Amino acid sequence: MKIYSVGGAVRDALLGLEVIDRDWVVVGARPEEMLAQGFRPVGKDFPVFLHPQTHEEYALARTERKTAPGYAGFSFHAAPDVTLEDDLLRRDLTINAIAQDEAGNLIDPYHGREDLAAGILRHVSPAFAEDPVRILRVARFMARFADFRVAPETMELMRAMTAAGEVDALVAERVWQEISNGLMAAQPSRMFETLRECGALAKLLPELDALWGVPQRADYHPEIDTGVHMMMVLDMAARLDTPLPARFAALTHDLGKATTPKDILPRHHGHEQRSVDLLIPVCDRWRVPTECRDVARLTARYHGNIHCFDELRDSTRLDLLERCDALRRPERFDLVLQACEADYRGRLGWGERDYVQGAAWRAARETVRGVDAGAIAARIDDAAKVPEAIRAARLRALASDHQ
Repeated sequence: MKIYSVGGAVRDALLGLEVIDRDWVVVGARPEEMLAQGFRPVGKDFPVFLHPQTHEEYALARTERKTAPGYAGFSFHAAPDVTLEDDLLRRDLTINAIAQDEAGNLIDPYHGREDLAAGILRHVSPAFAEDPVRILRVARFMARFADFRVAPETMELMRAMTAAGEVDALVAERVWQEISNGLMAAQPSRMFETLRECGALAKLLPELDALWGVPQRADYHPEIDTGVHMMMVLDMAARLDTPLPARFAALTHDLGKATTPKDILPRHHGHEQRSVDLLIPVCDRWRVPTECRDVARLTARYHGNIHCFDELRDSTRLDLLERCDALRRPERFDLVLQACEADYRGRLGWGERDYVQGAAWRAARETVRGVDAGAIAARIDDAAKVPEAIRAARLRALASDHQ
């Protein structure tokens, strides 16, 4: 029995990055031997075990064979005669096919260290094409490693996989897992640009793919192209270190601009509600978590008004705060404001502007929350008059802020 560290842990250590999770491969062992040493089995399709002390995953060296379309259609063979090189050959990228033995020696049969040094994402073997999840993983690595590029032959393979319909077999949970991880990377736009380049974005998120080439008013959007703007917004959300719900909202807030009637371009009247109408099916398709869905919906619907704080009447400001449930859910409204700041600053030449609207909305929210609705209700005998009285008090409080 020989044990090797493999995959991301070896890659990240060579890149000088913090190693968080370690995976191990065991060569020359049978399941019975692992059980005898106290390992706990967890693998359903092939033998994977948890270490009795560290609880890290140890997988028996294995080979795999494609048996059906999609990412789940595989059969696996794990036996003592499977070599380390056999196991590494089935991995996705050369930079993930490097192993390290217990003495610290590197085993690199597919030249992953050369690709690490050159900043290249290259598939290990033609078997890459058998698993469509690997398209998402390459795109996610592009978002994480901003200096890397996809090898031309790997991009061609990804295009061929997309054309063959492999992406259509992906299940929602796995798509969201990879997309959400990519959204939290250093430069998330690179994930979606990579997916677009290989044709997968048109399959996974046609609502976003349709935005490239859609013009906007140059006085508000010097970058003009809506698709370019969306990527700038997404990267600004990353620069602002926003949480996942705000980044998903940044990704989807302007979907409705793809359906703007051509005769009114480059204006986009009413795109906010159209964005919501397109967003809901996206969330259903990807099974997006509730918080991400809610923040994205509110951002899509109200970002235009949120940008225009100074132009709104107090009654309109109060309506927006109430419709966003900002008084009861202030943390969620903060996420909406973060996404709106990314939208405002994610424009050519606007990146260093102050988003004073965010502070103004937070101040207005706290002013309204400072009104004691319970005390007002206690003073009024007619319950039907309570909501009107509370609203009037809130409006007076807002008015006093700018007197």
